[in-house]
Amino acid sequence: MAKVGELKVGSYALINGVPSRIAQVTKSKPGKHGSAKFRCTAISLFDGSKQSFVDSTGATITIPLVDKRSGQVVSMTPSNVQLMDLENYDMMDVEIPKDEDVAGALEAGKEVEYWVIMDRIKIQRVKN
Repeated sequence: MAKVGELKVGSYALINGVPSRIAQVTKSKPGKHGSAKFRCTAISLFDGSKQSFVDSTGATITIPLVDKRSGQVVSMTPSNVQLMDLENYDMMDVEIPKDEDVAGALEAGKEVEYWVIMDRIKIQRVKN
C-alpha cells in the first residue's frame, strides 16, 4: 500500500483491479472545502488498455509486486510457450505475448525475461 499522492510516472499501481504502469499524472491544489485531487492515466501491464484514476492525494492504493525473472523457452505451440525458470527449474505454460516483436523472436532454446504479477506471467523480452 502507498499514498496516492506519492505515485510518479513509471511506477506500478493496481488501477480498477488491473496491474498498471502510470503514464501521466496531474495533481490539483486543495480547494476551500476539500483535499487535493490526484488524476492519472495508466496502461495495463497485460493487455495495454488505458485506464483513468481519480482520488484524493491522501488515499491509499495497492502496489502490485512485479517479480522479474529469467527463463528459457523449452517448446512452443501456436498459442502457448513452455518456459523453464533458470533459478529453480520450474516449468510453466505461458501465453504467447501480443507484442509481435517479442512473439516473432521466440523459439526453443532462447532465453527470455518474464514478469510474475499477481500470479499471472508475461514474457517481457527475448534476451540474446
